[in-house]
Order: sequence, then C-alpha cells, then structure tokens
Amino acid sequence: MLKFFKKLRRYLSLKLIVSVGIILLLTISTWAYFSIEYQKKRLRQEIVSETERLSNTIKLGTYYAMMLNSRDDINQIIMNIGKQKEIENIRIYNKEGEIKFSNQLSEVDQITNIKSEACYICHRSDPPLVDIDIAQRTRIFNAPQGHRLLGIISPIPNETGCSSNNCHFHPPDKKILGALDVVISLKETDEEILFLEKGIIGLAGMAFLVTSAIIFLFVLRFVNRPIRQLIKGTQSISQGNYSAEAKVDQEDEMGQLAAAINQMSKEIGEKQAELNKQRDEYQRLFETVPCIVTVQDRNYKLVGYNREFAEKFDPQHGDYCYQAYKGRKVKCVNCPVEKTFEDGHSHYSEEAGISKDGKPTYWIVKTSAIRNDEGEIVAAMEMNLDITHRKQLEEELEKSEKKYHNIFNNIPNPTFVLDAETLEILDCNENVKAVYGHTRDEIINRSFLDLFLEDEKQRYAATLNSSTALTRVKQVNNLGEYLFVNIRISPAEYPGRKVLLVTTSDITERLETEQQLIQASKMATLGEMATGVAHELNQPLSVIKTASRFFMKKLNRNERIQDDILFTMAEEIDSYVDRATKIINHMRQFGRKSDMELEVVQVNEVLRRAFEIFSQQLKVRGIEVIWDLEENLPCVMADAGRLEQVFINLLINARDAIEEKLQSTEIPIKDKQITLKTKSGKKNIHIEVKDTGMGIPKTILEKIFEPFFTTKDIGKGTGLGLSISYRIVQDFGGRIRAESEEGRGASFYLTFPAAVEAEK
Repeated sequence: MLKFFKKLRRYLSLKLIVSVGIILLLTISTWAYFSIEYQKKRLRQEIVSETERLSNTIKLGTYYAMMLNSRDDINQIIMNIGKQKEIENIRIYNKEGEIKFSNQLSEVDQITNIKSEACYICHRSDPPLVDIDIAQRTRIFNAPQGHRLLGIISPIPNETGCSSNNCHFHPPDKKILGALDVVISLKETDEEILFLEKGIIGLAGMAFLVTSAIIFLFVLRFVNRPIRQLIKGTQSISQGNYSAEAKVDQEDEMGQLAAAINQMSKEIGEKQAELNKQRDEYQRLFETVPCIVTVQDRNYKLVGYNREFAEKFDPQHGDYCYQAYKGRKVKCVNCPVEKTFEDGHSHYSEEAGISKDGKPTYWIVKTSAIRNDEGEIVAAMEMNLDITHRKQLEEELEKSEKKYHNIFNNIPNPTFVLDAETLEILDCNENVKAVYGHTRDEIINRSFLDLFLEDEKQRYAATLNSSTALTRVKQVNNLGEYLFVNIRISPAEYPGRKVLLVTTSDITERLETEQQLIQASKMATLGEMATGVAHELNQPLSVIKTASRFFMKKLNRNERIQDDILFTMAEEIDSYVDRATKIINHMRQFGRKSDMELEVVQVNEVLRRAFEIFSQQLKVRGIEVIWDLEENLPCVMADAGRLEQVFINLLINARDAIEEKLQSTEIPIKDKQITLKTKSGKKNIHIEVKDTGMGIPKTILEKIFEPFFTTKDIGKGTGLGLSISYRIVQDFGGRIRAESEEGRGASFYLTFPAAVEAEK
C-alpha cells in the first residue's frame, strides 16, 4: 500500500488534481460555513424581530386593560395570544419577580429568583437597568423536550397614565413596573436551519464533485496526456531517436512546450549528427593522419595507435613503446613520455630506430598529456613525424653545400652576398682579394658601399636594390686605387633573410684597351676631318692676311687709316681669330682622352658641336642638313666627348653613304640630305640620324655593330666606328639600332634614359 502511494506521488496530474481538490474543498467548505452562518444569523434576527414585535403587540394589547387594572382582560389576551403554535410562554413579572400573568395558569403567582437568567439581565446591578438593547434581552435555552427556545424580556415602563391615575397608582419614581417575558419555540426554525445546512452542504459537495470531475477530465485531457506524449518524446530523445516527435495538438503552453521539445530534438539530432560526423572524421584523421600517433599508459604500454604506426613498425598486442619502436627491452634513457607524466607538459625529441623492413628510421617526437575528469594524467599521446627523408636530404644537402661552397669560392669573379636592406656583406668568395685586395675576414660585415667613391655611395645605395646590372662602375681597392667593374645583381634567399647575390667583373684593362681604340678612332676621325678643318682655318687666315697687307701698305705710304675703318678691320681680325681658336680648341678637346666620368649632358648641344666640325665639308659637298630638335629637351647622363664621337661617327657614315650613292650613278642626286632629330618620351630621350645614301643591305644589317666589320674599301675604314659607338651608347645606359632600305638610305635610332631616371 505504501508503495502504491509512493508511486502515485510521482504523477504530476495526481498532484495537480489533489492540490486543486484540496483548495476547492477548502474554498467550498469555507463558502458553505459562512453561508450557513449567515442564514442562521438571518433567521435568528427575523425570529428575534418577530418576537420583539409580538412582545410589543402584547404590551399594546394589554395596555388599556392594565390602565383599567382589568386582570381578566389581561389574562384573556395573554391566553388568546399564547394559543399560537410557536409561542411556548407569555409571562408578566412584577418588580419582585412574581408571575402575575401567564398563558400557563399554573405559573401565576409563582415567585422567581430575581437573579435568575430571565431577570438577571436587568437586575445584575442595583438599581436595576432601565434601558437595555434587544440583544441583551434575548436568550436561547433548551426546552425539556430537547428543542430550543427563544425568550425576550421586555421591561414594562411606568408611564404617566399609571402614575397619575386615581384608580391605579404607582409612584412616579418607579421607572419599571415589571417585565414581559415572551418565549417562543425554535423547533421549526432549527429544522429549517438543519434543512438549509444539508442543502448547502449537499450543494457544496455536488459543486466539489462536479468541479473535481471537470478538473480531473481537463487534467487528463490537457495535462496528463500531453505530459505522457512529452515523456515519450523525451525518452525517445534519450534513446537517440531524434526523429520522433511529441504529438501534442494544442496551442497552449503544452503545445509550445512540445514544439520546443521537438525543435530541441531536431537541433540535438543535427548537433549529434555533426558530432558523429566530427567523431568519424577525427577517427578517420587519427587513422589516416600522415604521421605516427600512439597512446601509452603510465607503464609505457601501447593502449592505442594509428594505421601509420601499425604499417611502419608492426606492433604486437601488449607491446611496450620501446619494444615496438626500437626493439629495446628497457625504457629509453631520455624518454619524452616519462617527462610528460612527471610535469604534464609537452616535450620534444628526435629519435632513431629500425622499421619493420630493417631500414634506419628517424622521427621527431612530440608528447602531450591525457587527463581524466579529475585532472589526473592517465595516459600520454605521442605524435611522431617521420623525418627519414629529411635526414637523407640533410646529408645530401651537406654534401651539396660543400660542393657549392667550393664552386662559390672558385668562381673566377669576385662574388658577394649582401643583406638586401643594409647592403652589409654577409659572405664573399676568395677572388675578392685578387681584385680588391681585401681578405675575407677584412670585408665581412662591412658595407658594400665602402667599395664605391664617397660622392657616389648614395646614388648606388638606391640603385643596387632596383637593378639587375650596372656597367662601368667606378670602385676603389684596398690601396685606394680606382678600378672599373661591371656588376650583376640577383635577389636570393639566405638563412633567415633576403639577400642580393652580387658578382663583379674587373673591366679596367678592357676599358683601357677600349679607350686606346676609341682614341685611335678619334685620331682617325681627326685625320679624316683634316681637310675640312684646314678649309675652316684657311678663311680666318685669309682675312687676317688681307688686313695685315692693308695695314703694311698704309704704313709704307705714311697714310693715315681712318678710325672707323681701323676699328672695323680690327673687329674682323678679332672675330676670325676667335673662330680659329674655337676650331682648334674643339679639335683639341675632341682628341683628348676621356676620363669616363658621367655628367648631365644636353644632347642638342653635343649634336650641334659635332656638326660644327663637318659643317664646311657638308656644305662643300652640297649635303643639306635638316634640323628637327625638340626645345627644352631633358638632359641625359653621359660623357660629352664620347657622345660627340658617336654623333661624329654617324655623320661620317651618313656623308660617306651619300657620296657612295653619288659615285654609283650617273644621274645627279637631288635629295642629298642628313636629318638630325631629337624628341623626348615618358622616361627617355630619342635621337634619330637619317641619311639618303645607299642604305645597308639586309644581309649585313645585324653585323654592322661588330668590331672591324666594314663595307668600305680597304684603306677607307677601320670597322671600329659603329662598334665603338655601340659600346659607348651601352655605357650610358642607352640603346642603338639601325633601320635601312637599300638604295634609299639608313636611319640610326638612339635612346637614352632621361637624367632624372638615370640618377635614380
């Protein structure tokens, strides 16, 4: 029985029904109690009121009889009134407590105790009370037959008519003459009250039962059944069936709760599916991860491992790690797993062993602790990355490094490894000493800019990182002597930083040889220009000779020369002397050996100066020069003397090509022209030298810049003019190319970087 009640206590619906039932019972009981009390009180008040009215009626009915002292009339009135069913007794007491009148004749003249219950109301004090409210004058007591009785004592006051009447005198000081006691039966009233009580209690019971039944049915339908569905749904969720739904067709809180549980089941199902997917993925990763993973207990016994480990070492069930890995019988001396068990931290080591095929194997070990819910270390995970191939590569790399280190040291040119940002020399080969005179220890950790001239360091500091090649760079060796080098620059990687691999080629001797060839070419050019220069100088000398003869003639005749004539002739002599001096200085400067220093040069000026030497020759030959020079042309970085030699070589070739065409035909040539044109681009300066000569055959167009290649007759050309010009243009960072249409002339196009770009 006790178990049954304990089982019932687990039902929410039963608890709800009992709780609601108790509350309902208490509520209805309280209502019934107060309703009964109210009805009883109401009936009592009605009976008291009726009894009081009856007492007043009796007093009024006996008033005149008392005034006349007609006892028979009083008795008759009392007897008649007392015949009513509900009236038990009607008594009139005098002031001494004697019953003077009664509907029970046997009680007349009986004396009662003045202090009895009926009289005590007024006689509890001395003198007796006169004014007493009805509640105090009312009493309820039981009749011998068992039913209840209601009695009301009404005092009979001494009125004016009684105290002044001659026939029935009472002293005026007497306030109360007696009392009227009316007792009625409450039997029917009690029966009515009992019926009322039964009716109210029955109604309350019926309301309780009906309400309880309705609540019971409501709870079963709208609470118990949905709860069972919810329990069923949650049990399905707990069993892993996330597709089952709690079917509650309600829109109230139960329906909302069911919808929430169904949504929760769906989300849990999705999360569980995702977790299962992740679990499978992690299991798959554990099995297929391209490294060795093992799990070991505190005794170093393998409790888990992945496929990679099984395939590589072929472990047996119950093996210890040192047995499986290395075939040892005892634990390794330096064991990272042991350290992890001691301090709980990850540890690292490199290990070597023998794989199942008998080959040496190397691996990197990384460990981590596995803890239980209490935070205790119960196992250790060991992850191993096979580095056998890397070890083999390291050995090969070591051999390769030795090999390439030997190659690096035996490169015939000085080679430097520079920090890409600071240009600090990190390494160099042995040939640096042969060219620069510095030993490796002396130059390491110094700046590569220390090998440049002091005033050029800043310019090359900005250029080294943005260029791949620098030509004809002037540097200094350990003795402070100048040397010229070509520099090749390649970005590279060095351990931990970006570097520049710089190779220099000493071209000092080659440049000296080239300078000799250039100088020889200049001398040959001066030889070719001798006739034209002689003609240029002959005119000033003729003017001076004429003026001197004129002066001598006047002096011999002792004739005075007019001042204006003398001034004019002296001015002419002075201008022609300046012209001759300019020609001689120009030839002397042109014939001087260049120092190969680059400076800012205006191309138009150099082109005009080169033309001045040939202007007379071209004029004599009837060759027209067409000028198309761009004003405010940007400057270039060059050597003015060497650039002038390039233009002179191109003018000589143009002149010779026009003369060759003139000699090869009997028809006079009308368009004997040389066009000189300059223009600027976005970052470059463009120069064009065009002639209307014989042109260059396509078969030899690509060979014209080769040394000692010439199409002129023997004794008329050295074959160095265009070759030297090509080298000079390259030294200035420019390009030169030729285009030609045989029989219609040739064009040479020169391009130089503008001075701003060159300085960068």
